[in-house]
Order: sequence, then structure tokens, then C-alpha cells
Amino acid sequence: MKFGIKGIRRGSATATVALTTGALIAGGAFASTAQAAAPKAPSIVAKGGFVMNNGTGKTLFSKAADTRRSTGSTTKIMTARVVLAQKGLNLNSKVTIQKAYSDYIVSKGASSARLIVGDKVTVRQLLYGLMLPSGCDAAYALADKFGSGKTRSARVKSFIGKMNSTAKTLGLKNTHFDSFDGIGNGSNYSTPRDLTKLASSAMKYSTFRTVVKTKSTKQKVTTKSGGYRYMAWTNTNKLLSSYSGAIGVKTGSGPAAKYCLVFAATRKGKTVIGTVLTSSSEANRTADAKKLMDYGFKK
Repeated sequence: MKFGIKGIRRGSATATVALTTGALIAGGAFASTAQAAAPKAPSIVAKGGFVMNNGTGKTLFSKAADTRRSTGSTTKIMTARVVLAQKGLNLNSKVTIQKAYSDYIVSKGASSARLIVGDKVTVRQLLYGLMLPSGCDAAYALADKFGSGKTRSARVKSFIGKMNSTAKTLGLKNTHFDSFDGIGNGSNYSTPRDLTKLASSAMKYSTFRTVVKTKSTKQKVTTKSGGYRYMAWTNTNKLLSSYSGAIGVKTGSGPAAKYCLVFAATRKGKTVIGTVLTSSSEANRTADAKKLMDYGFKK
């Protein structure tokens, strides 16, 4: 041991410099390798995109993430979020389907859960009808049920008010709703970052998580005559069947919104969650989401 120490002390300054230089070169080589291994950010068709680590909130990808855009039916994430936040919520309470809901679907040419007038449907079932087939009739029924006021229009207005106050509470500064379903009047908008934060908040509710990861369901509802019928709904989110680990969340589309998708997936204990807005087709929004999740898992 003593010999080794003395040996080092007798070494020349040149040797020391050589060792130090070698270490720096090696360190540089390691750094270069690490940089080379960093995944390349993907290119997406969508005009806006955002992905974050759902556990830490860390941003993993951002493209025009704070630019306000039309959101289409991804708006229904907030519809569900407001319902689930109600105090003393009874998911098994029944709502009678009104003619106004079906008339609305017809007048707007809107996506439908095919609810039948007079049927009694539970709040839980309405959430499935809202999020799987993207039923605007289910959205209307929920807004009518959970808004306050003596008239239907007052209750709907109240419910949309709750949507906006929730957005404010969640710190969604670039989000505003003027509808319960995304069929707005020009001031229904959000951003990829805000929608991702909203979805992350909604995913804290176990009922929401259960609903949005369901590929299809058959629900027994009570008819006007007291009998029953089965309603079958299939999820519009194709990622649930095509992307390993996919757990939600919601599709959206419309003349202004084009094609949107709020998505989430979990692999090896890591959950990534994100949004693409204004993609050019259904196929492209799915491809965009897959690219962003792949990238998110590598980061």
C-alpha cells in the first residue's frame, strides 16, 4: 500500500495532465453518447399538441400548446368532470329522457347515444353515453339534470357556468365553454395544454377512469312503460384497441375543430397524457397521438 502511494507521488506533472485530459475526453464521449440517445421530437400533422408525464406534470412535448382552438367533443371531458364533482352525487339516480334532447340531436345533426324519449337512464349510464359514442343527447340530459333553475334553458346556462368556473379553478386560462357538448357558438375553445390538464384532473375520479377506458358496453335501461331495453355503445377512441397501455380519453371533431384527441396510456407504471388539436383526419389524429405517446414514454 505504501509503495503505491509513493509511486503516485513520484509521478510527473505530465502524467497527471495526461490522466486529467483522458478523463475529460472520456467524459465528453459519454456526454455525446447520452445526447445521441435522446429521442428526436416527432413531427405531427395536428396544428397543436401537448404531452406531459401525468405523475409529475412535467412537459414532454409541446407544439402551439397555448394557442386557443375549437375543441369539438373533447369539451365533454369537462361535462363529465362537472357532474362527477357534484356534492352527494348519486350515480344510480335516474334521469327521464326528454323530447328536447332528441330534437336537439336532430336539429344539430349531432353525434348521439340514441337515447329514447321516456326511458329512465341512470347518471352513470349517461356518462357512458356521453363519453363512448359521444352522445350530445346524453350531454344535454346531464346539463339539464345538474344545472340550477326553473327552466331548461336556465339550467343549461347554469351548467355551462359551472364548466367555466371549474376551468377557472383548475387554472385553465385559455379555456372557455359556451356549450355542454362542444357544439358552440364561436366561443367554445381551449388549448392542448389546458385540455391535458383538464383530462388529468378528470382522471382522478375512478368513475371517469372506468368509463373512458371502456371499449364497449351494454346498459340495461328502464322504458317508459316500466319494462327495460339494452343500450349498446362503442367507444369512438380507436386507441383503446390499437395502442398498448391506452386508458382513454376522448375524441372530438367538428367543422372548426377538425379532428381532435385527448389521450392517455400507462406502461411500466408511467402514465403519459396529452392532446392533439386540429388534425386533418381521423387517421392522422390517431397517428399523431401514437407518435406523441411513443415519444413521451422514451423521455
